[in-house]
Amino acid sequence: MQPCKRGLLLALWLMMAVLKASAQLITGTVTDTEFGDPLPGVHIFFADDKNTLVTSDINGNYRIAARKGDLVFSMVGFDTKIVPVLGRAQKVDIRMVETASALNEVEVVKKKQKYSRKNNPAVEMMRKVIAAKKSSDLYQRDYFTYNKYEKMTMAFNEVTPKVFEDDHFKRFPFLKEHVEVCPETGKLILPLTVEEKVSRQIYRRDPKSEKTIVVGQRSEGVTEIINTGDIVNNLLTDCFTDVDIYKDEVRLLQFPFISPISTSSAIRFYRYFIADTLVVDHQKCFKLDFTPNNQQDFGFSGSLYVLADSTWRLKRVNLNIPPRSDINFVEHMDIIQDFEPLQSGEQVVRNNKMIIQLQLYSFIQQKLQVERTVQYTSYDFTEIPERAFKIRGDVKVESSAKMRDVGFWEEYRPEPLTTGESQMDLFMKRLQNIRGMKYFVWIGKAFIENFVETSINPEHPSKVDFGPVNTFVGTNSVEGFRLRVSAQTTANLNKHWFAKGTVKYGFGDQRWKGAAELTYSFNEKSYMPREYPVRSITVAYQNDVTAPSDKFLSTDRDNVFMALKWSPVKHMNYYERFNVLYDWEWENGMRLNLQARREWDEATGSLIYRPLNETMPTAGYDASSNVRRIGFAEATVSLKYQPGATYINTKQRRLTTNFDSPIMFVSHTVGMGGLSDIEAGGYLGSRRFTDDSRFLYNFTEMSIYKRFWMKTWGKIDCTMKGGVQWNRVPYPYLCMPPTNLSYIMRLDDKTFSLIRNMEFLNDRYAALMLAWDMNGKLLNRIPLIKRLKWREFIGCNMLWGMLTDKNNPFLERNMGDGRLFYFPGQFNKSGQYEYISRVMDRKKPYVELIVGLHNIFKILHIEYVHRMNYIYPGTQRWGIRGTFKASF
Repeated sequence: MQPCKRGLLLALWLMMAVLKASAQLITGTVTDTEFGDPLPGVHIFFADDKNTLVTSDINGNYRIAARKGDLVFSMVGFDTKIVPVLGRAQKVDIRMVETASALNEVEVVKKKQKYSRKNNPAVEMMRKVIAAKKSSDLYQRDYFTYNKYEKMTMAFNEVTPKVFEDDHFKRFPFLKEHVEVCPETGKLILPLTVEEKVSRQIYRRDPKSEKTIVVGQRSEGVTEIINTGDIVNNLLTDCFTDVDIYKDEVRLLQFPFISPISTSSAIRFYRYFIADTLVVDHQKCFKLDFTPNNQQDFGFSGSLYVLADSTWRLKRVNLNIPPRSDINFVEHMDIIQDFEPLQSGEQVVRNNKMIIQLQLYSFIQQKLQVERTVQYTSYDFTEIPERAFKIRGDVKVESSAKMRDVGFWEEYRPEPLTTGESQMDLFMKRLQNIRGMKYFVWIGKAFIENFVETSINPEHPSKVDFGPVNTFVGTNSVEGFRLRVSAQTTANLNKHWFAKGTVKYGFGDQRWKGAAELTYSFNEKSYMPREYPVRSITVAYQNDVTAPSDKFLSTDRDNVFMALKWSPVKHMNYYERFNVLYDWEWENGMRLNLQARREWDEATGSLIYRPLNETMPTAGYDASSNVRRIGFAEATVSLKYQPGATYINTKQRRLTTNFDSPIMFVSHTVGMGGLSDIEAGGYLGSRRFTDDSRFLYNFTEMSIYKRFWMKTWGKIDCTMKGGVQWNRVPYPYLCMPPTNLSYIMRLDDKTFSLIRNMEFLNDRYAALMLAWDMNGKLLNRIPLIKRLKWREFIGCNMLWGMLTDKNNPFLERNMGDGRLFYFPGQFNKSGQYEYISRVMDRKKPYVELIVGLHNIFKILHIEYVHRMNYIYPGTQRWGIRGTFKASF
């Protein structure tokens, strides 16, 4: 989970943290009399009002809003129990007696027996259920379509009326009007957001194609406060997605869960128990309970209701997460799916309800609830016209989707909105009118979004934002302490034109620097030009200082936290750059970049540009013969293909939320021969070109990324990349390994951790990076340690490189060639020039090994990195790196 997501969720929790008083609830545990086992799925309600119905969870626990009356406990297979209760908070534990009945069809296996798959009737029944799912596989059809209605609500959970008696909240009486009882849990909630969507799904088997056509979409709630509010909706949609148990793996909470009816893994991964025979919607069913072999593995627990008619098809599914699961932030999850037969014979899901109760940390008592309701209707298997599949990408949003009237939504909703959901617009108006709320939101957004808006009035949203905030101050070896101010326009000023500017000053070099950028987006944007899909042209100018290795960082190199470096960076260069970028992205995941760049670089700090036709630098050498500036002009074309990727947009960058999709990248850069120059002179001085200083260059680079899920053994991320510099060039144009010199790391940067700035210079290179997140598979099996819920991580980074003879400055034949430079170095105490850059052995790869722990306090990731070879005097052989990484 990226920092923006973490900050957003934290803010939502803190916004109403005061609503933490204990609720007026009746709570308790329901167990069976004979064995004392918890009873999930018990119906609990007041005798005079069945609308108060709640059900016990997988541990037999329940909660119901307190009131005076007779509380009924009912479950098929057990005697009904009625308990009178008072209208106040109390604890009522119930032991239910099993009804005497003969189960002729199956043998009930009690959980207290030692579990074995051999001769286990539950396992035999599951084999039949798994075999029968093929008969309900819609993807065997040539065509199918259906309508899909989705509603997702996020709310504060366990809100109580007592909180409104507090002096701080007496002036906000309207909050009490929006609190309501969740019928599924019996808890008091305060709805914060509601999102609805109606879509039409279409499928064709040959050639295979599946599309989603969104015909209606609406969203209301606190996401309106945050200008990049799609973060919340997209994050919720990506984490709490469809659960199709007919598939072998179900993606939920950004992890693959093994389906309880998986063809390949279910029998090995789960334990099954025949619990009862009962009637569901007038049909006799076998109830099978299941749980993972190791409850800390990522899997479901719950119950399957199998039709007792020899078809072995599912009638109902109840999925939970085991109490001892290693999943973060999820206190409880309940997924209920009801299946019905089509006239064609397939057993398909009709209704899907998911309720997730979230808690950030135990000391933050305020909780969140996410509820997702899905209904599937109008199944059809007739042939679909060819033109329906010609839409670009997998999803098409109709132009009128966000303009649907009340009648449209009333037609598609399976049930009316609750009072809190229907009054969301009124709730937001009241919330925004609270005295001081605008300033609270303005400060909170600056913290979350890393940008300061120039407006606090929601009716007049910000047209210019200042930031990133974490770049306002910083330091490096050349600038010393420096100040920076940056600003960017938003779509509130113009939905097509966007401007950005930066001014900075270094107190060490006493230089002003800056940048200016103008972007035209061919498609309208909601807030920033980088929103998916990107279709823009950008003209930019920059005048700044940088270290050569900084170009590999995806974060802003002026980020104050990136100044914490494990290796001092004294070799830097000033640059002045003009850049034109054409960026076009298609819905199928293809992205094209066309870029033209003109740049002048000036060495600074300990970096020098000294051609080989001059003497080797020594103490007191004549530096006037150094090349002060090198200039070049180049054109780059690159293609990136990332099918199925999903994104969230922040004010600083666009972040990928789904790393399951592969990434293929290829680029080629050509240096414009007649426009390149190497000459002596002052910074930004004369720009004359001399024939003997001109050179041509061509650089090609490719990379492939793929994530491999290892079922219960976590995931392996594999990145392979390589590049070739085809021509004779000075060392600034050679291939430098991507390296991060900071103690703070970004897990998606794909950089080396113990290679110094410009340590290896090659004109051919290949790199392999492997990262295996075992997701606690080993640590979860160690007594005591497993209680920490830490997750292990191992990795290996390898680099193969070579420098061909034509670019090797150490060869005698190249001495005197003014187009090549002495490699970067520094003077030792004896006044000798020592190279910091080296030539790699083409037969010996550089290797660094990584061992790490993450999920420390649910948010901290720490790695130990060890360098295996290429050890020289002063080489750092190991290091500790860290970052903040929150995930479920």
